[in-house]
Amino acid sequence: MPGNRTTRSCALLVTLALSALLTACGGGDHAGGGGKVTLRYTWWGNPDRAARTDQAVALFKKKHPGIDVQTSFAGYDAYKQKLATQAAGGDAPDVMQLDYRMIDQYASGGVLLDLGKRSAALRTDDIDKGLLATGRLDGTQFAVPMGRGTETVAYDATQWKASGVPLPKADWTWDEWADAMRALAKKTGKPGSTDPGQSEDAFEVWLRGQGKSLYTEGRGLGFTADDLTRWWTFSDGLRREGAVSSAEQTTQLDGSVENTPLGRSTAVSDFNWDAPSSGYQALVGEGLTLTPMPRAADGTPGQYFKPSMFIGAGATTSHPEEAAKLIDFMINDEDAAKILGASRGIPVNETIRKNVVPVLEGFDRTVATYQASVEGKLNAPPQAPPSGDSALQNTFTRDYDQVSFGRMSPREAAENYVTEAKAELR
Repeated sequence: MPGNRTTRSCALLVTLALSALLTACGGGDHAGGGGKVTLRYTWWGNPDRAARTDQAVALFKKKHPGIDVQTSFAGYDAYKQKLATQAAGGDAPDVMQLDYRMIDQYASGGVLLDLGKRSAALRTDDIDKGLLATGRLDGTQFAVPMGRGTETVAYDATQWKASGVPLPKADWTWDEWADAMRALAKKTGKPGSTDPGQSEDAFEVWLRGQGKSLYTEGRGLGFTADDLTRWWTFSDGLRREGAVSSAEQTTQLDGSVENTPLGRSTAVSDFNWDAPSSGYQALVGEGLTLTPMPRAADGTPGQYFKPSMFIGAGATTSHPEEAAKLIDFMINDEDAAKILGASRGIPVNETIRKNVVPVLEGFDRTVATYQASVEGKLNAPPQAPPSGDSALQNTFTRDYDQVSFGRMSPREAAENYVTEAKAELR
């Protein structure tokens, strides 16, 4: 019931705040062996990002011999759940990777450290002021963007070309995308794409093309049940035709590229963000290609540049200065930037970006070239989502599952979602 969901969300926020206070009074020291300070640093990503991150962290420890860093990572969905559990238990990591959608939730819940008070250790002068502001809540800098990214359609160009279906145009519309998915399914015998109906991100791109948004400036819902019904009717129809992945395939999605239809070679393309698409490389091969998201019928783009992810520190860390130094290193160290490449998006430090982008290689160069191709062609990004959005992402996927398995019509599921969303946001 919507009311129960809202009660749970309110209870979570209270728990987050109380746990933060309790841990601040009696938190552990995280002291390492030999008198070293030990920091826990967690993030989500694929094996490529993990390998680069571990290499960068090893360099940090070499440059800061008095600080040890324990790292861990997971796929996005598993990471999101684990971080929520840690935060609710007052055991947030010292340094953590954050999504745009997490800032409001964890900042308002007392989980994040005020980084503005750590300016001596954390430099932000070389970051675009507008981009830096996306990590603020009520004037306080709770997180710093790590990179700039945008959404994309990642596809296997080798399979696509072999099918004889014309390759996508940079300004294709949603109707043209749908026709291409139908043609690919007919020619290859497999769905053209992962079903976009389950993705709030894909819906947002479609919605922005219609001149609407997920949320209003007042942090309310920015669309109606009619809008969502149109989107789910569109995607459900394609699924029924076999043009996009089946319900059984879609419910296997867990935030990792390995479990997507494209990653399993049971579809030709997928929707993703540009930098994380690097994970497809080992699965798809050299044919992996990025193209812009489809546009509205009148050519209005819905995709946008946004901070690909943020980095922040736990409010209860026993070592705020050392945590700030690690954050500074991941953003401002040129040697670290060369290691990390575009694995978290194009660097936000403008000086480093000018030096690093020209020498990027492999898929990192693909990401940089892709971003350059849409530079100046996208509309401004929305404000960071309200805290309830994190829970609503799961609700969105859950309600579309009901459509995929024929348990609800698109209209029924859309009305159910809107009802719950309004209650969650209250």
